[in-house]
Amino acid sequence: MRAVVQRVSRAEVRIEGRVAGKIGRGLLVLLGVADGDSDADAAFLVDRIVGMRIFADDAGKMNLSIAQAGGELLVVSQFTLIADTNSGRRPSFIKAAAPDEARRLYQHFLSLARTREVKVETGEFGATMEVELVNDGPVTIILDSRER
Repeated sequence: MRAVVQRVSRAEVRIEGRVAGKIGRGLLVLLGVADGDSDADAAFLVDRIVGMRIFADDAGKMNLSIAQAGGELLVVSQFTLIADTNSGRRPSFIKAAAPDEARRLYQHFLSLARTREVKVETGEFGATMEVELVNDGPVTIILDSRER
């Protein structure tokens, strides 16, 4: 499971012109599910994302987690994060999880995140979405559950 995590001052996701999810200060998480990923991968990423100390404390140092900073999460499914670009010019998505399993793990990730002290908003699995954000910092971190 792979996640691109961006610290944002605001972010929203729209589907066919309608706002599906919207947050203020917090983290935008683009989440891709690979073939062979499991519930443990989702749990690992939720723990890592929610526990990451990338928000400024009173001294201006990145020392606070999203919950400590009072931030929100916007989680957007994005199978293209699993692209294999090692050969040719067209990315291969053969390593992405099958849609039913990817949806299940995406939903599991969300259910775990919602047990934390943070508001969680989402896009819509499988939909064509427009994501708008203001990256704060900028701070962008890439996490892969297979690199633990």
